[in-house]
Amino acid sequence: MPGLSLVMIARNEAHDIERCLHSVRPHVDSMFVLDTGSSDGTPEIARRAGARVDTFHWCDDFSAARNAALQRADADWALVLDADEWLVDGGAALLALRGEPPIYIGVLRVDNLYGADAARAARSASWLSRVLPRGARYEGRVHEQPPAHWPRKRLDVTVLHDGYLDGAMRGKRGRNEALLRQALAEQPHDAYLHYQLGKELEVRGGFNEALPHYQRAHATAQRVDPWRHDLVLRLLFTLKKLGRHARAVDLADAEMALFGDSPDFCFTLGDLLLDWAAHEPTRGAELVPMIESAWQRAVAIGERPELPDSVHGRGSFLAAHNLAVLYDGLHDADRARQWRAREQAMRGNKPTPEAA
Repeated sequence: MPGLSLVMIARNEAHDIERCLHSVRPHVDSMFVLDTGSSDGTPEIARRAGARVDTFHWCDDFSAARNAALQRADADWALVLDADEWLVDGGAALLALRGEPPIYIGVLRVDNLYGADAARAARSASWLSRVLPRGARYEGRVHEQPPAHWPRKRLDVTVLHDGYLDGAMRGKRGRNEALLRQALAEQPHDAYLHYQLGKELEVRGGFNEALPHYQRAHATAQRVDPWRHDLVLRLLFTLKKLGRHARAVDLADAEMALFGDSPDFCFTLGDLLLDWAAHEPTRGAELVPMIESAWQRAVAIGERPELPDSVHGRGSFLAAHNLAVLYDGLHDADRARQWRAREQAMRGNKPTPEAA
């Protein structure tokens, strides 16, 4: 009887598909790749790596492609990965699915790499619905999701994703924006689509264009939406970049009850307040204690990778670094030295001394 199958859609992924397939192959019963129009040998590489390969005519709809792949894979459980992802931990949890009835959607931790290259990349953790039971299907033209009525269960599985590195993003620029605009033409009030389009515009520096989409998403997002955490952080950042500091602080005050225990929220708040102080130095005496408190709070909370899109370091070495720089600017050499030592310890470079 069919068990667990890797299910992938791919196009022109010859440079990375083998890495993904090799990482997963020991932990699944089969691998299925649906090629959506490659011209670079992707299907042949996938076959050599042990996958069954079929083709699909791309129709500007990710759900249509993924659902066709799920149907053709015909497995009780489907592990859905992209070619620029690979399994780094959790093989045992995947193997254990063979003994479970397919009655829920499995949520995996996906660590996204950002920056110029993998060696110096920043990392943020997302929790994504990537193990689908037989019968589950995707919805949405782009940034597709399985429907909410299926129960979710977090699995002890970690995947790495390097598709957000600068080089990879240059190749995708414009594709998702066009699909999101098509989707919004069909569903103009969809908060999630406005959030995703805001991200597409923001990451290329289009803050004025991104702002109304973030604001529309925020106006109708539910408190329980898993992407609200990232939305609020990005809206705060966008308002900061546009110099709307007071409006951003009002937003932070309104969201404090929900995200006050997020190191990312506290880190972002401190960054926002510092930028405000730099733009209006007369507010420095008022804002500096608030900046200090926000970053100290981030360290006190610590890392919380279970929060969606939490950036590694904001609850530890990144906040400690900012505090050291802040105390340098305040000519408080002792506390700057202590926080710099804590930063190094958090990075794993030396023991932690007492901090002030």
